[in-house]
Amino acid sequence: MTKRSGGRILVDQLRIQGCDRIFTVPGESFLAVLDALRDTPEIDTIVCRQEGGMAYMADADGKMTGRPGVAFVTRGPGATNASGGVHVAFQDSTPLILFVGDVARGDRDREGFQEIDLPAFFSPIAKWAARIDDARRIPEYVARAYRVATAGRPGPVVLALPEDMLRDEVEAADRPCVPPLAEEPDPGAVQALFELLKDATHPVAIVGGADWSPRASHHFANFAFRYGIPVAAAFRRQDAIANSCAVYAGQLGYGPNPKLQQRVRDADLILAVGARLGEATTDGYVLITPDHPGQTLVHVHPDPNELGRVYHADLPICADMGEFAEMVDEWSDPDLVRFSCGEQAHQEWLEWSEPKPREGVALDLGPCVAVMRAKLPENSIVCNGAGNFSGWWHRYWRYGPMPTQLAPTSGTMGYGVPAAVAAALRFKDRPVVCVSGDGDFLMNGQELATAAQYRADLLVILVDNASYGTIRMHQEREYPKRVSATDLQNPDFAVLARAYGGWAETVEKTEDFAAALDRALAQKGIRLIHCKTDVEQISNATTISKLREKAKNKQN
Repeated sequence: MTKRSGGRILVDQLRIQGCDRIFTVPGESFLAVLDALRDTPEIDTIVCRQEGGMAYMADADGKMTGRPGVAFVTRGPGATNASGGVHVAFQDSTPLILFVGDVARGDRDREGFQEIDLPAFFSPIAKWAARIDDARRIPEYVARAYRVATAGRPGPVVLALPEDMLRDEVEAADRPCVPPLAEEPDPGAVQALFELLKDATHPVAIVGGADWSPRASHHFANFAFRYGIPVAAAFRRQDAIANSCAVYAGQLGYGPNPKLQQRVRDADLILAVGARLGEATTDGYVLITPDHPGQTLVHVHPDPNELGRVYHADLPICADMGEFAEMVDEWSDPDLVRFSCGEQAHQEWLEWSEPKPREGVALDLGPCVAVMRAKLPENSIVCNGAGNFSGWWHRYWRYGPMPTQLAPTSGTMGYGVPAAVAAALRFKDRPVVCVSGDGDFLMNGQELATAAQYRADLLVILVDNASYGTIRMHQEREYPKRVSATDLQNPDFAVLARAYGGWAETVEKTEDFAAALDRALAQKGIRLIHCKTDVEQISNATTISKLREKAKNKQN
């Protein structure tokens, strides 16, 4: 062995583990890492403009690849800015590793410049948070980080890197690449599942979440179609199976099809695969209650700690999602009669997801989504943050095979633009669309500078109603006509996009959207369509006037 700096050892370990891209906002606390990256062409270094957007990019990259997204930030404000992305990765079950440059070891606990107890700060929102104090142990820590981030329920790992440790010249033995763990399901449990299906009359599957993959998607869709089982997507997991599958029943979460909700209530057997059955998916733990009386729950998850944690599972199955889906796809049981409810549920979703024009609306987003469906291919990747604007796409867009949806289940704003940048860099041959609200966009819109720097091709549909729309909706429901702290005064977003070197147009009428989209699709690089809408159209399902009328009737 020869002596290497801690920064060199760390970068070598990332290369060995298969890392091909890192996202960073540079800091003086990890200069040794930046120096090593200069001589490592196998790893693409993406320099971002703010640590919050950078962390969302790394999360999106982890979602798309199934491998940990990797990010580097400095201590103090760098780490705290990035913490939002760590929280997203935790709630979304995304593999991610965040490296944070730290104060020198001899200065610890003096409240030095930008000092934070990083393991203590990140422990509540990470699977594992630690500090590397000995450069000789970097290979051990990095290998463990890859294992923890990907095993069981995937999630984020945070490792603090004292700046003097990264400069140490030491001898260290490299660790080999950490292979993925893939636990096969117990065949006896799968047999028990099929016996439960034989006794069921109204089964429903809820899929997507931890460890979900294109392999799981393919095999589970085959299985569900073969037996006619309706498949609902967990919240913001709408690409868990291609929506063209003849038993796809739509999404749960915020604004689902009421017929799908009723189908879940009436189900005698619920097959939850990959989903945690979190608050959004279960409508506040009410659509399916933790004890679900009168319903049998089969819960399949890669992490044994999740099984039985909130929901009582009548049949818990701990397994890798791909392994489980492939086993049930290949399982043969001639005594199981095919259900008819799968195609029925799909027809209900097709009707629900077809936009109906609204009378008297200048810019109606439903028909705009229909135009996009007609002009963009099935493999387009649609990215969004949080806000009522996203509901039009969640309801009316038809997602293709994964990865085609990048959206945070944690409900964080500002996710769409960074996710779109990451997607455009990862899949240069596929259309990438960011759907943003006006408040949502301005939280990380500066990452268009990153898109411009790396010549990323992406389209932004910016929905501008001059309001924090979701909060305004809740406000009107609880305190009608008492608008407070939700109005926004916005810039000219089209001019802003042009300032980043992009193409942009403003659209204020439904009939003008299709031509603007055609012009956008004919361009390369950053393209932005600024859609100016009326806040009265507060969601795809209701208006402010209807909310106020409902509140008035409730008071009477």
